[in-house]
Amino acid sequence: MSAISKSIVIDRTPEDVYSYVTDPTHLPEWQDSAVCAVPVGDLPVHVGSTVLVTRRIGRRRVPTTMQYTALDPPRSWHLHGVDGPVRPDVRGYIEALDDGARSRVTLSVDFEGHGMGRVLVPLVVKPMTRKEMPRGEEKLKHLLEHSAS
Repeated sequence: MSAISKSIVIDRTPEDVYSYVTDPTHLPEWQDSAVCAVPVGDLPVHVGSTVLVTRRIGRRRVPTTMQYTALDPPRSWHLHGVDGPVRPDVRGYIEALDDGARSRVTLSVDFEGHGMGRVLVPLVVKPMTRKEMPRGEEKLKHLLEHSAS
């Protein structure tokens, strides 16, 4: 399947953006479907860190374990779902703009369906993600631009 990709410009440095988006405890603050995100182990995350993420998909709460497979501060990160019926593959990229005063954030998400997830991904998860991603990026922008530096 093809990944869903969206970009937004945020008036914060790449370091500020990276620090926020790679801290999994912030996920429910800017992603509507994220009910909770609990890191397994200490923060900050590192390659191999896992996070237990519970998302609301329709009326159900669907848990999955996500693992950080790559971290390149402050430029990129990659998480991959390792269990559950819907396994997201999330890649994030940050491009410095205006000599590092602003950042272009690009999120790219794809999914693997396992078991009932094979039906959920094309019928529910991808359409929900296409609607949620622009709102999530706008929330991310608002949170970062209106928080204390």
